[in-house]
Amino acid sequence: MTTIKDVAKKAGVSVATVSRFLNNSGYVSAEAAKAVTTAVEELKYELNPIARSLNTKKSNLIGLILPDITNPFFPELARAVEDVALTYGYTVVLCNSDENPEKEKNYIETLKKKYIAGFIVTSNQLDAPHYANANVPIVALDRAINEKIPTVSSNNKEGAIMGTNALLERGCQNILFLRGPAELNPANDRYEGFMDAIQQSNVKYQVVTCPFHFAESQKIVEQVLKENPEIDGIFASSDVSAAGALKAASLVGTHVPNELQIIGFDGVAMGEMLSPGLTTIAQDVYKMGAIATRVLIKRIENKPIEQNFYEVPVKLIVRGTTRSVVE
Repeated sequence: MTTIKDVAKKAGVSVATVSRFLNNSGYVSAEAAKAVTTAVEELKYELNPIARSLNTKKSNLIGLILPDITNPFFPELARAVEDVALTYGYTVVLCNSDENPEKEKNYIETLKKKYIAGFIVTSNQLDAPHYANANVPIVALDRAINEKIPTVSSNNKEGAIMGTNALLERGCQNILFLRGPAELNPANDRYEGFMDAIQQSNVKYQVVTCPFHFAESQKIVEQVLKENPEIDGIFASSDVSAAGALKAASLVGTHVPNELQIIGFDGVAMGEMLSPGLTTIAQDVYKMGAIATRVLIKRIENKPIEQNFYEVPVKLIVRGTTRSVVE
């Protein structure tokens, strides 16, 4: 195995000179640089990435902090982040925080010791100063942290307006909105969009706060449907919640879509696997992850970024949980 000493001997320079050149950590003359480059190529020398990180206090590792890997939305984001990172020579370290601020804090502190190059964060459990003190580039994905940290998200409010109008256009007269957790930016934006659209109509509606989890959503919706059998439309703030609503409808004997129409929000692949297939407001999940990764890598490599906020459009995908538009 070729060592740095072999490279130095071949190039006719000191080991220290080779180290400075390989780690870009000090002055090396043009003549010495050329000699080292030639020696490295001829000997096929590869610098150990761990040694490089120890020398430069940097690595090619990107930390990806997700709030809940059981929610299919986040693995799809992770797929995009990893794909793009690999094309630029970076490796992704996946961290599942379980919406736990202490766990999230521990991930950040631990990976900083490994000379992590930067973080993509899809959780906002910690306060903004903690991220600022990380002293590495950070990009927020899906959930904003503050205006100084670049953020990539969907047009959540517009998507909620689109979803609400889709139910109204299909004749719904009594709509249940499953609002996501109030501490989450996307959930609040979707709630605002729903309220903007529904208040311009004359239909009845009610709002229930619901976590982005299948079992809890099923339980909540089952109870609401038993108490309010007149509900004929459900707009859920996530596809997972919509899937729970679909299961609840089956349990109480309500036919979808003849008696109850359901629309989700996310556009994850799971929606196609449900029966009937889930009508949803689809985010371009892959594009969101790809943009966030490219922005982070630009920041890591000290390259300028075009803007600090990137908003990706959404679209309505119609499947079997809704009927045709009423003419």
